[in-house]
Amino acid sequence: MKGIGMSGVKYAAAGWGLLALLLAATPCRLRAQSGASLSDEEEDRLREVQDPGERVEVYLELMQTRLGRFEDFRHQPANPKYDNAGYLDDLLKDYIAIDEELKNWIDYQYQQQGDMRSGLKKLLESGPQQLAALRSIKEAPDNYASHYTDSLRDAIDELSDTLDGASQALAGQVKKFGELKREEKATVQAAKERAKEEKKRSKEEKKLRKRQGKSRVPGESNED
Repeated sequence: MKGIGMSGVKYAAAGWGLLALLLAATPCRLRAQSGASLSDEEEDRLREVQDPGERVEVYLELMQTRLGRFEDFRHQPANPKYDNAGYLDDLLKDYIAIDEELKNWIDYQYQQQGDMRSGLKKLLESGPQQLAALRSIKEAPDNYASHYTDSLRDAIDELSDTLDGASQALAGQVKKFGELKREEKATVQAAKERAKEEKKRSKEEKKLRKRQGKSRVPGESNED
């Protein structure tokens, strides 16, 4: 999908093309549309934090909370009273929903010229760690993996998309608001290269899935 031009900066990744909606929406409306399941405390925190950069960090923390719960739960003994697989899938879906809110916030603030440099820098430092954790889950599946495979794939793709867009947004804001310190500039450059590699890796994985789908015999069951 072709990216949207934003004062010389283009978000190349799919899923960021909500320009008309974003320009007409308020931050509260943006947050309500994604359907993320937030506790009362989390909702209050988001309402209280309106600084563009700090809000990015809050979303990042909420995502980490879901990821931490996922990791903790999948290593616990199964409880037959509950839908263990469904719970894990719901956590990943919630993770994706919060990631979507984060994208909307970045897109909205970019249009409103809100200074997000500190938050974007934090996102580009910590986001790849979450991405690595998601990939490690994929590479070391548990007994419930078949139930959340699609959500896990989407979480990886969406976070890769977010990091790619964030690196471009930060580059644009640095140009607009001024240069960062030398060490921060190095971080930005490293983040851009990392996002580029992740985007390439994501494309290769999608091509592989497509080839695998075509190679299947029509009518053949996926089950052993």
